[in-house]
Amino acid sequence: MFKKATQNRVFQNVIDQIQEAILQGKLSEGQKLPGERELTEQFGTSRGTLREALRVLEQKGLITIKTGARGGAFVSMVQHHTVSESLALLIRSQKIQLKDLAEFREGIEGTVAGLAASRATRRDVEGLKALLREEQEHVEAGLSHWDEFIRVDNSLHMALARISRNAMYEMILKTVHDNINRYYDRLLAREQRVMRKNYGDLSRMVEAVAGGQAALARSIAQEHVRWFTRLMTRKQLEVEKQGN
Repeated sequence: MFKKATQNRVFQNVIDQIQEAILQGKLSEGQKLPGERELTEQFGTSRGTLREALRVLEQKGLITIKTGARGGAFVSMVQHHTVSESLALLIRSQKIQLKDLAEFREGIEGTVAGLAASRATRRDVEGLKALLREEQEHVEAGLSHWDEFIRVDNSLHMALARISRNAMYEMILKTVHDNINRYYDRLLAREQRVMRKNYGDLSRMVEAVAGGQAALARSIAQEHVRWFTRLMTRKQLEVEKQGN
C-alpha cells in the first residue's frame, strides 16, 4: 500500500501517506494498520520515526493506538471536532486579528442568512420569531440581562446556520459563536444602544428570511457584522492607545 518515504522529509512523508490512505478510503474505519516491521520495510524508515509519525496521526484523530496482545494502530472515524477545537483555541486565545475574524464573519454570515431565506420552512420562521421575542424581553429588561441577551443572540445566529441546511457552515459558525465572547468581553461596550441595535438588525433579518428575500437577508447580515466590527475596532484602538 505504501512506498518508500522521501528521504529528505521521511517523517512528514510517512504521515502524509497514511493520512491520504485514510482520507481516500483505502483504509477504512476500524481497520488495523500493518505491524511496525512491515510498515518500516514499506516506508524504508526506522521504528523511531514510524512511531513518532503514528503519534502525530493519533493526535489528529485519524488513528487510535492500542497496546497489548491485540494492540496496534487502528483507523478512527474522521471527526470534525479536531478542526473545530483548533479553530476554537485560536479564537479564544485571540490569535486571530479582529479585522480577519470580521472579514470572515461578514462573508459567511451573509451567505448563511441568504441560504436561510431561500430554505426556511414555516416552522423555522416560527422558531426564529420565538427567539426574537426572547431577545426583546432581555433588551427591555436592560443591562442586567446582558449575558442572557448574548446567549439568545448566539442561539439565533445558530438557528440561521441550521436553517441554511449546510453542515459545514453550521459547524464553523458554532465554533465561532461558542468562542467569540472573548472579543465581546474585551471590546464590546455593554450599552443599551448596542442591545437595541442588535435586536433591530436581527428583527429585520428574520423578516427578510420569513419573506424569502435572500439578497436582503444577506445584505442585512453583512452590515450587522460591519457595524459591530467598527464599534469594537474603535474600542481596540482606545485600549492600545492607553497601553502606550
